[in-house]
Amino acid sequence: MAELVRRVLVHIGEDPDREGLRETPRRFVEMLESLTAGYRQDPKELIAGAIFPVKHDQMIVVKDILFYSLCEHHILPFFGRAHVGYIPDGRVIGMSKIPQIVEHFSKKLQLQETLTDEIADFLMDALVPKGVGVVIEGFHLCMAMRELQKDAWLVTSAVKGIFRRDPRTRTEFMQLIGRR
Repeated sequence: MAELVRRVLVHIGEDPDREGLRETPRRFVEMLESLTAGYRQDPKELIAGAIFPVKHDQMIVVKDILFYSLCEHHILPFFGRAHVGYIPDGRVIGMSKIPQIVEHFSKKLQLQETLTDEIADFLMDALVPKGVGVVIEGFHLCMAMRELQKDAWLVTSAVKGIFRRDPRTRTEFMQLIGRR
């Protein structure tokens, strides 16, 4: 794949043998493998041994989880903050696992809408909670850097279970993450 990157450099008018670019093809391949690691990891391995029985039945929220991902249309970064909440039904997950789940699913080429849904669906399947809410606020470099040059944030949400059925639950979640 490094040879393909060299060819792209030549195509855009660069000299891949100049000092600043000699290692760029290798570095680019390593970076791309890291930023797309979500294709090669099983998210179930992240949570193995980290689900615990509880009697707690109130909302649990982890907010302001920093994430980085890649737009599937332009392979440019989008990044921002994810907010994840759920109401347990006898089981909770170790709190450090939620940011790890967000990171796992963010490491793919995708739409922000897909990322939001995948996190919510995974938590619904893994925990079987009463409900899940996920809100993601993302800044897309494909909009900011290209001819559009727009300084705008995209906000997406996925609500499952009681978060979808009960407006009061959804409102509580939005208030806890600082959105109205």
